[in-house]
Amino acid sequence: MSTAGVLLAAGAGTRFAGPQHKLLAELDGESVVSRALGSLLGASLDAVAVVTGAVDVSGVLAAIGGDIAVIDNDRWESGIASSVRCAASWAARQGHDAIVVGLADQPFVTAAAWQAVADCAAPIAVGTYGGRRRNPVRLAREVWPLLPYGGDDGGRTVMRRFPEIVVPIACEGLPDDIDTVEDLRRWS
Repeated sequence: MSTAGVLLAAGAGTRFAGPQHKLLAELDGESVVSRALGSLLGASLDAVAVVTGAVDVSGVLAAIGGDIAVIDNDRWESGIASSVRCAASWAARQGHDAIVVGLADQPFVTAAAWQAVADCAAPIAVGTYGGRRRNPVRLAREVWPLLPYGGDDGGRTVMRRFPEIVVPIACEGLPDDIDTVEDLRRWS
């Protein structure tokens, strides 16, 4: 079974009032997106992709190097669901059986969390932190047709409709995201 890790980095980050996009903001010497991507790469999944849209992260990807697929979401303004759909379409074309999806603004999700969620064979596996569902989320090929096309729910819509196929996976690390300049200051 082939599993790809996908980092969603397409949103505009409108709540972040800093001098650059939140994903490019520096956190302890590296950008938020590079920290998140580093954790994903550390999970050693079969493939890694980044869904892009509002912000150009090509410089970060070039600096990291390696075999990272870039998936351009030209519908990024329609919400996170379009990015998840782009990821599933890419994975289907590449022959993967599942995708593990996480957010580029969550720099404290660990490689171990990505791997633990990826290792679950359930149709949907979701990382939990202190019992709360967060990212990453594993979506098997069989649920891809059920994913919404727009909006900000991504896989949550499917999890609500089919709770019997969802397996929670306790994860280490923190699911906190960097949405505002205050978030960045708190974690710097």
